[in-house]
Amino acid sequence: MNSERPTPAGQSGTTHFGFRTVDEQEKAGKVAEVFHSVAQRYDVMNDLMSGGMHRLWKSFTIGRANVRPGMRVLDIAGGTGDLALAFAAKVGPTGQVWHTDINSSMLQVGRDRLIDKGVLLPTVVCDAEHLPFPDEFFDVVTVAFGLRNMTHKDQALQQMQRVLKPGGKLLVLEFSRVAAPLAPAYDWYSFKILPWLGKKVANDEDSYRYLAESIRMHPDQETLAQMMRDAGLPRVNYFNLTAGVVALHEGVKLF
Repeated sequence: MNSERPTPAGQSGTTHFGFRTVDEQEKAGKVAEVFHSVAQRYDVMNDLMSGGMHRLWKSFTIGRANVRPGMRVLDIAGGTGDLALAFAAKVGPTGQVWHTDINSSMLQVGRDRLIDKGVLLPTVVCDAEHLPFPDEFFDVVTVAFGLRNMTHKDQALQQMQRVLKPGGKLLVLEFSRVAAPLAPAYDWYSFKILPWLGKKVANDEDSYRYLAESIRMHPDQETLAQMMRDAGLPRVNYFNLTAGVVALHEGVKLF
């Protein structure tokens, strides 16, 4: 599938939307269209696409977060609220969990789900590249399957570092670079089966083709780890999950 990748965008003011090169000003709107389209079927599609594995990946992330009573947690690109719900149970009545997403449709689905479970959290439409929170406000910041959709990932990571307290932890759960022996089968699944599932289940083939493309354009494990260090998180570790289909990057702010 490497032959399908475009020449990297080199000129100023452009970025990638899947394999396409677009103006930076266009990307946010195009990503928004994707998630407005898939919001109502998002959880069902996640279960189908991953065979339920996304629940294990998120459970591992929750365990590594080590959230305790009284902590403040920021969940970025929180979508349908899986992580926010789990963290709310851990911080208890003395803590805070902020459930945020740049996409109002995703956020509404998550908010309704949380309310249905009797959990009321601050729910905010929020751009990760311009976080509306004070410096050193949160003990833990998480972003699950959202970083690859951001136009300026370096800026978003700097913002996440800014709002973390010294000793705080950033956790980035994201699709990553699969182990080389599995790459041909993974490419076949990604570019043949995912769009087909999207068409049959969510009536949206294009959004799931974008998903497959956006994964290939996302930084690999080592590149993302260095980006987090460059953002001011000197202690970075990552864990490959399911042979690198997904990786959890963990960065600690030291001062």
